[in-house]
Order: sequence, then structure tokens, then C-alpha cells
Amino acid sequence: MIKTYKVMLLPNHKQKTKLFQCAGVARWAYNFALAQEQESYKQDGKFLGDREIRKRLTKLKQTKEYGWLNQFSNNITKQAIKDATTAYKNFFEGRAKFPTFKTKKRTRPSFYQDTAKIKVTDTHVKLEKLTPSKKKNKQKFNWIRLAERGRIPHGKHVKYVNPRIVFDGLHWFLTIGVEEVEVKHETYTEGIGIDLGIKSLATVSNGMAFPNINYTPKVKKLEKQIKRLQRKLSRKYEMNNIQTEGGEFRYRKTENIKKLEFLVLKKRRRLKNIQLNHTHHITTALVKTKPAYVVMEHLNTSGMLKNKKLSKAIHQQTFHEFKRQMTYKCAWHGIEWIVADRFYPSSKRCSNCGHVKEKLSLSERIYRCEECGMEIDRDVNASINLKQYAASII
Repeated sequence: MIKTYKVMLLPNHKQKTKLFQCAGVARWAYNFALAQEQESYKQDGKFLGDREIRKRLTKLKQTKEYGWLNQFSNNITKQAIKDATTAYKNFFEGRAKFPTFKTKKRTRPSFYQDTAKIKVTDTHVKLEKLTPSKKKNKQKFNWIRLAERGRIPHGKHVKYVNPRIVFDGLHWFLTIGVEEVEVKHETYTEGIGIDLGIKSLATVSNGMAFPNINYTPKVKKLEKQIKRLQRKLSRKYEMNNIQTEGGEFRYRKTENIKKLEFLVLKKRRRLKNIQLNHTHHITTALVKTKPAYVVMEHLNTSGMLKNKKLSKAIHQQTFHEFKRQMTYKCAWHGIEWIVADRFYPSSKRCSNCGHVKEKLSLSERIYRCEECGMEIDRDVNASINLKQYAASII
């Protein structure tokens, strides 16, 4: 089993500059490989392998014009070329869309590190060839401080998979996979069913319920701050839309606008981190109960978003992220993960007698059975039905 770790880096100013340069080299190598593939297909109708493109790049490095590539790790360009050829091959095999060239403005800066060259300690990570000098005092430049102490496993017997350095607009991160042994619980409790909703993010069949964090004062205050900053930023945009002598309008991006954009980005990232942290707390708490199996329904989120009145609330709940976290956390702990059919009537079905209602509006928060007369909370009833769905399958 491969477990992925994502840890924030704390580089100094010179290291930040070098990291952006490495990301630029990876972007250039990706575009170079993609251009070679397209040119070869137009001329001969053939697909070039990554080895052939790397040979052509090696010849370019020997020229003065492209000699600057020798200052960076060979593994950065090697993996970027491999990614480009894989993307090009996936398109022709029908697995992905046609790959496009990466731009500096719209592409997330990232690059690859070799698994054999990267070194991790409790506090630092060593990257390959950030400095061309081999002197001991300058080799310290290759070591970048980690924001979290002892988070990533390290040692002689630890095997790393696909380490990448990624910039998310605010900070640099190290994402790295580690091969670990699967952990299985010795004792399991009975299975659980989870019903996702808007009023409560998750209602569980064992009685646990987790509220919607988007209704809390902390999140509402942060959303209000973002709205104010966006209005201020919009006024700045209008003020700097200047008309030239030719009659055209040319927009000028001032330093104040850049500061406001950065502040809006920080606030948005803060809001996203609060929502993500809340989801992690819920999924971890559910897995710690050690259930034998976990059941969730297959939600048609794209169809639910068409409802104009509820689209914002549904989007903020991030159902897909909740499902993604539960999937891999169940796999870590050896818990069986079951997804109920999309058309399974978990909300309309009575968990006591099995009667299915023909109609059930969203305003009906209490489920009242017409056959047995049972009255129960709508979400609790749905979670119990999901648990029974798994029991019938097993």
C-alpha cells in the first residue's frame, strides 16, 4: 500500500527563486516533448518514445543556446518528457483529452525529484542539484526546511514513490508516496451507513451526526471579508481601465491590485482549509470506530447543482472530497467500502417495515411511514437504510 504525504516547505528567498526556475525547466521540457510529438505525427504519422526525445534533448544541451539546462537536475526534464509522452499516448488511446502546451500564468508550478537522490530528515528535505557547487558549505543550499517535524517517514528501509515539489499559489509543498504495510483491525464493530446532506454534512446509522461548518459564524465572517475585498478589487480594476490614444482600453495592473489579489487568495485558501480540516476530522472519527464496512450512496452531484436555490450550499459541502477521503482511509484500515446504487431509495424507504413512498419533498424533515406509522428523522432513516443495503449484499 502506498500512502501519500503532503508537507509544506519553508524555503528562503534564494531557494524560492531556484524552485521557480526548476518548475520553469519542467514546463519547458514538457512543451518541448509535446512539440516533438506533434511534429513527428504530422510528418511521418509516428509516435515518439520518451527515450528518443531525451536523446534529442541531450544534443540540444551540448549547444551554447541551451547550455543553461545543464545547471538543473537531469531528472526534472526526464520526468517532464515522460509525462508529456504519456499524456499524448493517453489521448490516442481514448483515456484523456488532447494535451495542451503549459503556460506560465495558467499552469501550476511543479517538478519531479528522483527517489534515489531525495533525502528526508525530521526537519529538512534535500533536493537534487539546487546548487551546481559540490562544496560542503554550499551544499546546505539543497536542504529545505519542513513546516511539520517528523511527519514523513525516513530511514534506510523506507521506499519513496513519485516525489514532487508543487506550488499552490501561496506556498511550496512536498508530495511524496511511501510504501507501507496494510494495517487491519483485530476487532471490528458492526457496519455503518452514512447519509450526506446540507443541514448536516453526515448523519451516521450509529447515532453520530456532524454539522455543516458553513453555517458557523467563523465561516460566515470569512465569506463576508472575501466579498468586501472582491468589491474593492473590482473598483480598482475599473479605475485602471485606461483609454489609449487609439481609442482602445488598456488595463494596467498596479502594485495595489496585486496586493489585493494576494489577500483575496489568502482568504479563499483559509476558507478552503477550514472546510477541508472539518472533513478530515469527520472521516477520521468515523474510521476510528472500526466498522466492519462503510456504506454511502452514489450521489448525482452534477444534477443536484442544477438546483439554483441549493447549488451554493451543495458546492460548499464538498461531497466528492468526503467520499475520496473515506475511500482511501477505509483502504488504509482494511475496512470494506461499499457504494449503494444511485437509484436506491434510501430516503423514501422505511427502515422499519421496508415500505417505499412514492413522493418525498425536501421540506419533509421527519419521515412518517404510511404502513407502520413510524416517525423518524429523515437523514437517520436514510443512514439506517444504507446500512441494511450492505447487510443484504453481504
